[in-house]
Amino acid sequence: MSEAWKPITAITMGDPAGIGPEICVDTILSREIAEVCRPFVIGSQAVMEKAAACKGLTLKFNRIAKPAEAKFEYGTCDILETGDYDTDSLEWGKVQKLAGQMAVDFIYKSIDLGLAGEIDAVSTAPINKQAIKLVGVKEPGHTEMYQVRTNSRYALTMFSCHKLRVFFVSRHMSLVDACKFATKEVVLQDVIDIDYELKKVGIDRPKIAVAALNPHGGDNGLFGTEEITDLIPAVKAAQERGIDCVGPCPADSVFHIGKSGVYDAILSLYHDQGHIACKTLDFEKSVTLTFGLPFIRSSVDHGTAFDVAGKGVAQGNSMIESTRVVSEYAAMQHNKAQKG
Repeated sequence: MSEAWKPITAITMGDPAGIGPEICVDTILSREIAEVCRPFVIGSQAVMEKAAACKGLTLKFNRIAKPAEAKFEYGTCDILETGDYDTDSLEWGKVQKLAGQMAVDFIYKSIDLGLAGEIDAVSTAPINKQAIKLVGVKEPGHTEMYQVRTNSRYALTMFSCHKLRVFFVSRHMSLVDACKFATKEVVLQDVIDIDYELKKVGIDRPKIAVAALNPHGGDNGLFGTEEITDLIPAVKAAQERGIDCVGPCPADSVFHIGKSGVYDAILSLYHDQGHIACKTLDFEKSVTLTFGLPFIRSSVDHGTAFDVAGKGVAQGNSMIESTRVVSEYAAMQHNKAQKG
């Protein structure tokens, strides 16, 4: 029997002054990751060497110019560098223009490789938003950078946490603006896109629950009318398209019900509504995936942790989970495409 197909997964090192390099070391040294994908790092060997040293770990390196040159041997970090940087000037735990430039270069390189079809998935270590602003990046974060750079119509954010798949109508938006943004048209389009993306990974008829906005789902207008004016019409319109969609479901129970696998996906109406549910269930197993790009991208859901960077105490559990999950979804996409 032939060995199962494994995706080529690029791991971007993130801000080199944060914990990204350390958690990338842990990820490359994870046997679990070696079993589910063919991983390599887009980053800096010099910084990775310092990160390994501060953790008391040994890691071999294989410098590559393209993924096709990677060995994909456990214990060896295939690393693709994006430039000749003065890494000696970098300081752990500080916002620096050079660190921002390197982080951006790693991201852009992963996009170039994805558009060229040389990789199947990307797992991104955290970046510092202040640092990338110092080099002129206008987008607020990873997701927007990937969407704009790939010229994708949409970039659907999904939280993966055990059996929960949580998508978001909005994320980086004030709560007041997020409530106004969740219109019938926006919610309906999100449900259509979720249905399409989940079918691409082999879920033939996804069951999608739309979370309510108001307490008790508005209680027939007693606690708000958004369910009546926008959410119920959006769900009905989705059903008329043949999509298995239910809701709006009261947000204080829909995630509890969903964690057992009753729904294939839940559409959260704003950032904290879904984030709190997933992170309370399991912080380290909560990872972000981005659908709608020419390739699947994932990320840890924590920051650069400047306060502990370079101290050798950062643990790569979330980065390992991010890389594992995105690789599994890339394999699901591949297998579905092979079946036609």
